[in-house]
Amino acid sequence: MIPVIDLEKKIKAIEKPWSPVDVAYLNDQVIRAAVFHGDYHWHKHDGEDELFLVYRGEIIIQVKGQEIIELMEGQLCVIPKGVEHKPGSDEPSIVLMFEPSSLKSTGD
Repeated sequence: MIPVIDLEKKIKAIEKPWSPVDVAYLNDQVIRAAVFHGDYHWHKHDGEDELFLVYRGEIIIQVKGQEIIELMEGQLCVIPKGVEHKPGSDEPSIVLMFEPSSLKSTGD
């Protein structure tokens, strides 16, 4: 039987900001949900792209050498591998991240 995933239940399992929970796996990918609140640290992923989809709220992503990316509910962007970035949000926001399951969520 193919399971149905209740995204709201997964979101309720998030214990604190910047602590993602795995929502679903497909192929070699994982969908993770996290609360973004405050600033995260500068980091990069040398071997993997990372997709951020804002499910609820709004976030900013600072990218070295570029203008700040602002994402509202329903918007997404892909940070290419090797690009240093720093996500953040003034208010608690729910973000879905699509990334290789081998990716360390904390960056380097």
